[in-house]
Amino acid sequence: MAALTADAGGRRFVDMVLRARELSILAALIVLVAVTTAVNSSFLSTQGVKDIFLNASILALLAVGQTMVVVTRNIDLSVGSVVGLVAFASGKFVAGHDRNILLVLVVGMLIGAACGVVNGVLVSFFKVPALVVTLGTLYVIQGLDYYWAHGQQINAADVPASLLDLGNGSVLGIPYLPLITVVVMVAVGYYLRAYPSGREFYAIGSNPDAARLAGIAIRKRILTAYVVSGVLAGLAGVLWLARFGTVVADAAHGWELKVVSAVVVGGVAIVGGLGSVYGAALGALLLTTIGSVLVVLKVNSFWQDAIAGALLLLAISVDRLLALRVNRALRKRNARHGA
Repeated sequence: MAALTADAGGRRFVDMVLRARELSILAALIVLVAVTTAVNSSFLSTQGVKDIFLNASILALLAVGQTMVVVTRNIDLSVGSVVGLVAFASGKFVAGHDRNILLVLVVGMLIGAACGVVNGVLVSFFKVPALVVTLGTLYVIQGLDYYWAHGQQINAADVPASLLDLGNGSVLGIPYLPLITVVVMVAVGYYLRAYPSGREFYAIGSNPDAARLAGIAIRKRILTAYVVSGVLAGLAGVLWLARFGTVVADAAHGWELKVVSAVVVGGVAIVGGLGSVYGAALGALLLTTIGSVLVVLKVNSFWQDAIAGALLLLAISVDRLLALRVNRALRKRNARHGA
């Protein structure tokens, strides 16, 4: 009974640390918005807020899928190239045709799922390091996209109005894209927290050896994480087409690093086992807001990447310090309960 009480107390303590980390990101976001609004009152205009959420939606969606991979001590660097491939493929699929939106979404997600299966099988079954696999598939998918495009681009005039409305329309004044992202985020977040199979992703990232001894199907869970990441990248690709209309072969080029930055800044430990999709989404919103702030303040766009890199290094350092303190605190708790 004492061991169970200690374990439950440990979980509550870790959850408290996660909530504190997410609240700190939210506080930083509020301060950033308040200071920028004081400098430029138009920053918080209706259109300005709408643009921030629209721009953050796709990044947050990718961050949700990336979180499932990272908590298992892996990484997916191919998401940006998958978004580009699916955006171009979806554009070709709908060009000159009034396709059903659901059909376009399903086709896009199936392409993403196929990419996720390749990554997941190589990582989980063939034991190839995730960094090597996903870096390789990044370049392979990019190459296929460039070969297929041959310098062509998809124009907004070729995209059905119904699909463009999905990317720029709204319901009750709320854009569709943030609503889709929130629904996906809540669904994935609830699954990871409420279902035993969802908690297994964290168990794998925390201690793979212990997870194996506990009978957790590690290969199956890692494969699932990559498939989910691929499916959400495919969904993001269709939404990219819907949002921007015009798509070229290098769409979302370099976004894989933005996604990883959003996830880590959002409190997901790069070494696995800790973090939430809500924090990752907040990280995406923070990075997007920083980009918007720099535009409003007329600061060179170079600084956006520099700031994102600095935040990434800071987040990794904070993660390491928090991990040490959490482990120390948990050991003390367990020692007291054991006594």
